[in-house]
Amino acid sequence: MTPLPTPQQLRYLQALAEHAHFGRAADACAVTQSTLSAGLLALERQLDAAILDRGTGKRVVFTTLGRELVARGRVALAALTAVVETADAARAPMSGPLRLGVIPTVGPFLLPRLVPALRAAFPKLRLYLREDTTERLLERLAAGGLDLALLALPCACAGSQTLPVSRDDFLAALPPGHKLAALDVVPVEALAAEALLLLEDGHCLRDQALQACGFARGESPAGEGFAATSLHTLVQMVAGGLGVTLIPRMAVAAGIIEGTGVVLRPLAGPGTYRTLGLAWRPDTPRVADYRAMAPVLATVA
Repeated sequence: MTPLPTPQQLRYLQALAEHAHFGRAADACAVTQSTLSAGLLALERQLDAAILDRGTGKRVVFTTLGRELVARGRVALAALTAVVETADAARAPMSGPLRLGVIPTVGPFLLPRLVPALRAAFPKLRLYLREDTTERLLERLAAGGLDLALLALPCACAGSQTLPVSRDDFLAALPPGHKLAALDVVPVEALAAEALLLLEDGHCLRDQALQACGFARGESPAGEGFAATSLHTLVQMVAGGLGVTLIPRMAVAAGIIEGTGVVLRPLAGPGTYRTLGLAWRPDTPRVADYRAMAPVLATVA
């Protein structure tokens, strides 16, 4: 009978697939590179199958079978995690570790208030945070590397269960003296004719800003140039007169424009807000826990 892979071997496999680098995968698993390599080699010998194409030099290239094993290993790890979660949830609801992923356009502005609120409401909960783009958070969620994700909805969340929690309005951010600053409320379609500043690809706020301004998915404004990596950079670009942008009210409430001279105006039109929501694996036994967090999140947001 062929010995079954160990959970640790499956973790090595997932880490290597995610990082595409032996050293970084080993760091993610808190082991040495030689330990990770030996574990994967042992897995290949157990299965009598080649998982990696070792004729490609130092690059990490999975065989066709290897890619299938990565996908099946992800499912297996999630199932094993659910076994432990089921026991934990039955023993002490809202306790123990919770790995929460947050997108960068929410984390810096909400977490300073959300973390203390969660600690006060659920003192036995141990929170571990990870900030990343929506796509990467969902990948980690599916692989069992995260328990819960705080995202902006709608998103490409197929395979995850989602719960809308709070609305976050967009505001027009304008350079000092801009012609639109003379208006009490800015029609969102008016921004489409301006130099619209955006976050770089991979940030959901970029797509939401484009859609709000009437651009089709994948379409970019004429004359778009430099893309920012953070909302703070966007604000500084607006302050410098390089263009206009959309800023979530949550970021404004956290003081992102203080001292910049940037002018804010409410927006009129469809799609001028985003919805904050939670996402989790549909097979998790901790659904009741996650739903219990929603009122706390809504109050803070």
